[in-house]
Amino acid sequence: MTVTSAPSRRRALPFPVGLGMARFVVARNATAFRRAWVLLLSGFVEPVFYLFSLGVGLGALIGRVTTDGGSVVGYAAFVAPALLAASAMNGAIFDATFNVFFKLRYQKLYDAMLATPVGPRDIAVGEITWSLLRGSLYSAMFLVVALVAGLVESWWAVLAVPAALLVGLAFGAVGMFTTTFMRSWQDFDYVTLAIQPMFLFSATFFPLSTYPDALEWLVRATPLYHGVALERALMLDEVGWGLLWHVLYLAVLGALGVVGTSRRIATLLLT
Repeated sequence: MTVTSAPSRRRALPFPVGLGMARFVVARNATAFRRAWVLLLSGFVEPVFYLFSLGVGLGALIGRVTTDGGSVVGYAAFVAPALLAASAMNGAIFDATFNVFFKLRYQKLYDAMLATPVGPRDIAVGEITWSLLRGSLYSAMFLVVALVAGLVESWWAVLAVPAALLVGLAFGAVGMFTTTFMRSWQDFDYVTLAIQPMFLFSATFFPLSTYPDALEWLVRATPLYHGVALERALMLDEVGWGLLWHVLYLAVLGALGVVGTSRRIATLLLT
C-alpha cells in the first residue's frame, strides 16, 4: 500500500515546487547518455551548418539587414540568434518526443518508475527538465561558436542561454504532452510537419516585416518566433520592456505543458 499511495499523493499536487523525486529521472537520463555523448552533442551541428552556409555564404550576397527592432546588422549576425533558439528547440523537442515515446510505449520504463516512490508529476518534470537541459547545452555550444565568429554584438548575450532554457521548457513540455497521445512511429510525421515550417518561417531567416500582413499574425503565434525575438534582442542589443511578453508566453506554455503531461501520464499508467 505504501508504494502505490505515493504516486497518488504526488498526483494531487498542482505544480512542482522543486525537482524533488524528479531529480532521479534526470540522473537516469544523464547516466544513459554517459556512453553516448557523441549522440548527445550531435544536435547542435545542424544549426552551425545553417549558420555558415546561409548566414556567412548567402550573407555575402545579401549584405546588411534591418531587423524588426530597427538595427542594421550583417545577415550572419541576424541569423545567428534565431539559430540559437532553434538549437534549444531541436534539443528539447526531439528528446521529449522520440525518446519519451520509446520509453513509454516500448521500454515500459515509466511503469517501472511508478512502482517506486516516483510519481507521474516527477516523471513529467524530470523528463522535461532533461529535455530543456539538452536544448540549453546545444544553445550554449552554439553561442560559443557565434562569439568566436564575431556575431555577438551585446553584453546582454550573457542571458541568451537562460533564455534558451525558456525555449527548451516550452518545446519540451508541449512535445512530451503531445507524445502521450501518439500511437505509432508514423505519428511523428506530424511533429516534422509542425517543426520544419516553424523553423523556416518564424522570422528565422527574414525579418517579420517582410511577411504579408495576412501571415504575420500566424508567425507571431508560434512559440519559436517568441524564442527567436527574445534571443535576437539579447544578442543585438535591442532590449526593452516588450521582451517580457516573450518571456511570459514561453513560461506559460511550458507550465501548461508540464501540468498536462503529468495528468496524461497518470491517466495512461495509473488507471
